[in-house]
Amino acid sequence: MQNRLSQLIKEDGRCFFLAMDHGYFLGPTRKLERPGEMIAPLMPYVDALFVTRGVLRATINASASKPIILRVSGGTSIVGHDLANEGITTSVREVIRLNASAVGLSVFVGSDYERQTLLSLSTLVNECQEYGIPVMAVTAVGKELEKRDARYLSLCCRIAAELGANVVKTYWCEDFEKVTESCPVPVVIAGGPKCETQLEVLEFVSDGLQRGAIGVNLGRNVWQDDHPVAAARALQALIHEQATPQQANDVYLSLRNGSG
Repeated sequence: MQNRLSQLIKEDGRCFFLAMDHGYFLGPTRKLERPGEMIAPLMPYVDALFVTRGVLRATINASASKPIILRVSGGTSIVGHDLANEGITTSVREVIRLNASAVGLSVFVGSDYERQTLLSLSTLVNECQEYGIPVMAVTAVGKELEKRDARYLSLCCRIAAELGANVVKTYWCEDFEKVTESCPVPVVIAGGPKCETQLEVLEFVSDGLQRGAIGVNLGRNVWQDDHPVAAARALQALIHEQATPQQANDVYLSLRNGSG
């Protein structure tokens, strides 16, 4: 367990996970129509990839890969009735065969499928614990983005940790320290919808790090940017090089404008 976690969380105690699992419910998401082509140039700047087994098998070079966090929940789509109606889609035997460093699944606290997804988390923890595989719980809200406040997210993160999650992925919010201080396991920040500017991304990530997060698990705010490599490099500077948001944005602008 500690060996796998050390592959994901670096010696400085921080991490930059690149989320590219969106196709499991969104299909061919904009700018992720060909995931292999998007992943390759971003690999040098991230610590791990959060992907499904389908993308892992079909598009990622097995001899030159980053550590993998495998998305193991699903069963619904954006055009279906309720995104919360998820189950476990991938066996632990498959996780081991694919040499993943960790697994991740969503829990939907407060939804009609709360019990189902929380029991899925518990089942996954039970099975993965036997083989030393870390579990990341994703506190999902489906289409109800207004739920992203400190009181609700604190509830979600604490429950996920109580049920055995080793890491919790959740949204940044105002008073984010209320979320991290009440969660006994590491918290990573989710990206959510695409932001208007890269500086906006860097500012909320910096605030979350200062308030107790250990890193990020971002997707759309990297690969949907018009300059995804510049976006990834700027986040790397912020997370691992102690850059300020403005300094990291300068890195972004320099690379975007071709001068760095």
